[in-house]
Amino acid sequence: MKKFLSLLFLSLFLLILLPNSISAASKPSKIVLDGQELVLPADVKVSIIDQSMMIPLRVVAENLKFQVNWDQRSHSVTIQQNAKAMLLTVGKKEAKVADQLVRLDTAPRNMNQSVVVPIRFVTEQMGLAVNWDNRNKTVYLTSPPQNPDQSKDPNSESEADNTEPLTHVSQINYVNQQLVISMDGQVTPKISTLANPARIVVDLPNTTFGALTQPLDSAMMGKLDVSGQPDVSEVRYSLFSRDPEQVRVVVELSQGNPASYHQEFIGDQLIIDLSETGSDPQTPVSSGDENERKIVVIDAGHGGSDPGTTSISNKHEKDFNLALALKVQELLLKEPEIEVIMTRDSDVYPTRTERVQLANSLNADVFVSIHGNSVLESPQATGTETHYYQRSSSKQLADAIHKRLVQAMGLKDRGVKNTSLQVIRETHMAAVLLEVGFLSNVSDEQAMLSDTVQYKAAQAIVDGIKEYLSIT
Repeated sequence: MKKFLSLLFLSLFLLILLPNSISAASKPSKIVLDGQELVLPADVKVSIIDQSMMIPLRVVAENLKFQVNWDQRSHSVTIQQNAKAMLLTVGKKEAKVADQLVRLDTAPRNMNQSVVVPIRFVTEQMGLAVNWDNRNKTVYLTSPPQNPDQSKDPNSESEADNTEPLTHVSQINYVNQQLVISMDGQVTPKISTLANPARIVVDLPNTTFGALTQPLDSAMMGKLDVSGQPDVSEVRYSLFSRDPEQVRVVVELSQGNPASYHQEFIGDQLIIDLSETGSDPQTPVSSGDENERKIVVIDAGHGGSDPGTTSISNKHEKDFNLALALKVQELLLKEPEIEVIMTRDSDVYPTRTERVQLANSLNADVFVSIHGNSVLESPQATGTETHYYQRSSSKQLADAIHKRLVQAMGLKDRGVKNTSLQVIRETHMAAVLLEVGFLSNVSDEQAMLSDTVQYKAAQAIVDGIKEYLSIT
C-alpha cells in the first residue's frame, strides 16, 4: 500500500512539474502544402530550434519534391528545383543562393542521424509562401503559380483549385511624368487609353491593396495629390473588382490625347512612363518649372532573403534599416516640395541593381541608402560614418547629412568617406550610404534600436537632404 501511494504521489508530482512537456508532446508540428497535410513517416520528427522549424532532408526530397544532393566530405547539401539551387553547410549560418551569400537565422545541423534544415528558409528561397500557425503548431506552404504557358493536366480539378495568390499594392506615386506602383510581386498590367477626357487606365489583375501608404476611403478609393504636376489633372485609384480582385489606377491628363507610354518592371515596381503623352515631343513638359518637386529615393538596405549583418543581440540589420527608413519617409511626406520614393517599404529584397535602376529611371535628385555597421570580431568598434563616391554633389549631400546624424546619434564621428559601393557608384544623382552605427556594439545597438533615437536620426537625415536641396 505504501509503495502504491508513493508511486501515485510521484505521478501527480510529475504531472504538476511537467505540464508544458506533456502539452508539447500532445500537439506535434504539422506541415500543410497547398491545402494538403503532409503525411510524415513515424520516424521523422519536426523540431523547433532557436525559434526556427527544422525538417529532415528526407522531408525536403520526398514531400516537397526538391532534388537533394548530400556531400559527406564537406558536410554540405545542395537543394535544387529546376534552375533554382542553394548550398547549405552543417553548422554554418551562411548559405549560397544563386552564387550570393545569404545569412540564415539557424544553421543546418545533424540530429538523430539525420541532417535537418530550416523549412522557412528553404521553401521561401524556392518560391513558396510560408505561414506559421502558432496555436495549431502548423506551417502552411503555398506553391507559386504555374507558368501559364505550361499545358494543363486533363485530370486536374477545376481552375478554382489552382487560384494564384494575390499580389498586394503597397505604394502609388506620380513623379517626373511617371506612374510608379510598388507591389510585393509582378503582374501583367492591362493598360488602355481613353478620350473625353484624355486618360490612361491601368488595371492590375489578381491584385488588391496591402499596407498602402496612401489613404483609402470606405469604398476602397483614393486620389494622389498631383498639385504642381502640370501634365495631369488627377490620379485616382480603387479596388475596382472584388471577385476576382483587381486594382485600377487612372491617370487623367490635363490636355491633349494619350499618345504613347512606356511600361517596365524594376524589381516589384511597375513604372508607366508618360513623358511623351499628350504633348509635342519636341516641347518638354514643365521643363524648368520652379515649382517641380524634388525626387528623393530612400533605400532601406538588404531585406527579404538578405538579412544583412546580425546585431550583438542577434537581431537583423534589415529590420533596423527598414524601421529608420520608414521614419524618414514619414517626415519627408510632410515636405510639400519633396516627392519621396522607397526602394522597399516591407521585408522584401530588391537587388542592388534594381535599386539603382529605380533611382536612375526616375531621374531622382537624391538617393540615400540606410545601413547598420558590424564588426563581430571587434565589439568595441563604434560610431557613425557616411559614404559617397567621387561626385561633388554626393560629397555635398554626405557632408550635410553626416554632421547632423552624428549629433543625433551621439556616437563617435567616423567621418565622411569616398567609397566604391554599387548603389552610390552607379546612381546618377547625389547619392550617399549611411552606416548609422555598429549593431555589433552593445551601446550603439541600444541607441540604434530606440524609437526615440531613430526619430532623431530620421529628422537629421531629412534636415540634411533639405539643406542640400536648398529647401527651407
